[in-house]
Amino acid sequence: MGFEKEVGIVSCGAYIPWNRLNRKDIAREWESFGGGQKAVAGYDEDSLTMAVEAIRNCVRVTGFPLEADGLYFCTTTPPYLEKQSAATIAEVFEFGETAMTLDITDTLRAGTQGIILASDAIRAGRAEKILVCASDKRLCLPGGGNELSFGDAAAAFCLGREDVIAAIEGIFTARQEIISTWRSDRDRFVRNYEDRFGLEMGYKRTVPNAIESAMKEMGLSPEDISKVVIYGASPRHVSGVAGTLGFDPKTQVQDAMFDWVGNTGTAQVPLSLVAALEQAEPGDRILVANYSDGCDVLVLRVTENITAFKEKARPIAFFQENKNRMPYVKYMKWREIFQIEPPLRLPPERPSAAALWRDNSSLALKGVKCQECGTIQYPPLRVCVECGTKDRMEPYRLAEKVGRLAAFSHDNLASGPDKPTTVAVIDFEEGGRVMCDAADRNPDEIKIGMPVEMTFRILRFVEGIYDYWWKARPIR
Repeated sequence: MGFEKEVGIVSCGAYIPWNRLNRKDIAREWESFGGGQKAVAGYDEDSLTMAVEAIRNCVRVTGFPLEADGLYFCTTTPPYLEKQSAATIAEVFEFGETAMTLDITDTLRAGTQGIILASDAIRAGRAEKILVCASDKRLCLPGGGNELSFGDAAAAFCLGREDVIAAIEGIFTARQEIISTWRSDRDRFVRNYEDRFGLEMGYKRTVPNAIESAMKEMGLSPEDISKVVIYGASPRHVSGVAGTLGFDPKTQVQDAMFDWVGNTGTAQVPLSLVAALEQAEPGDRILVANYSDGCDVLVLRVTENITAFKEKARPIAFFQENKNRMPYVKYMKWREIFQIEPPLRLPPERPSAAALWRDNSSLALKGVKCQECGTIQYPPLRVCVECGTKDRMEPYRLAEKVGRLAAFSHDNLASGPDKPTTVAVIDFEEGGRVMCDAADRNPDEIKIGMPVEMTFRILRFVEGIYDYWWKARPIR
């Protein structure tokens, strides 16, 4: 269990979508009951785009360029069943060609398994830094408990040896074979067996036993733990297990944000760990227990570096404050749960695989900067538009730059699930101009000169191919 060299979390970041659905709006339609909200990914968001956003918030602390030896993408809802998503994310962040990219899927434990695999690779000397991101956008049938519970979110961690904010002191894993919550290769929606079976035969047996075994191996007692992060389908399940083990549910159990985010699947425990680290002090111990067909247990010790991290990080409270209430019908439409009449236009053409391959570098949203006069321009050109110098350009990343809205148009005739489509022209403060769609905006609040930032989104999905690029969103 103990490690000779200190390996752990160097930085972390979270992402929670802007849109929120009130549970009472769902319950009203089904003559049920429910309180609070759940986070809902936009029609142009999926597990991949949310992972990109979480990594960007993680990198707010470490800064660009992002130098890492690997990227692990953890999810049960990858955009492709046969194509690696981690490779796409790595392209967005300009990882080196020899970086190890890995998709970890099929289990809600994928996030903690990614952290375990990354820490093992670093300890073995195969890598110095690895990014691990966990993200989910799970789909459920209307009218059931999952619809009230499931939310969308992502969390990301940079693991390494230098400037560690939380050292991994111990790891324990236990497996279990049980069918209680699942989705087969023929299913679109998550399925559940009878609740008590999964709770009594699975969760209540596996999680307490795994935590007790891990603490026994490390010689720890509940008093040694500052916070416990435990997966659970509901707050009641979490507090029940914690109380059984001797933890105080009021002071030691980390809030899993069920009330305003929901059960975010693969992202739930990683997201809660980010929240725990935001509140942690040097010397605190955090115990993490993630459940799904077994249990992963990690024990982390918070270091002095946590203070500097908290000064730079984007807190989860940012996402709690910045939100947009959406109607239930729009949620159903965005999830394509019921059919609506398609637009009376010719269907879009299938994206060219060859063209997408040629344009891979555009996923990083890179322009160029003239080495003679310093002019920044997008798209990249060989000749400077200002001084005319030829072939004296250097790459210039625009994705993290702040811009201003120079012009916009609301298009009510364009086909899209969130009308009107807002087309924007963005001037970046340091130079460069780009035209793109706007996201996470209220059309009535769009104004010339308003500050915006870039966000990675789905442009379209045609004949089985996702076309990703950047959109602009108001800075809040």
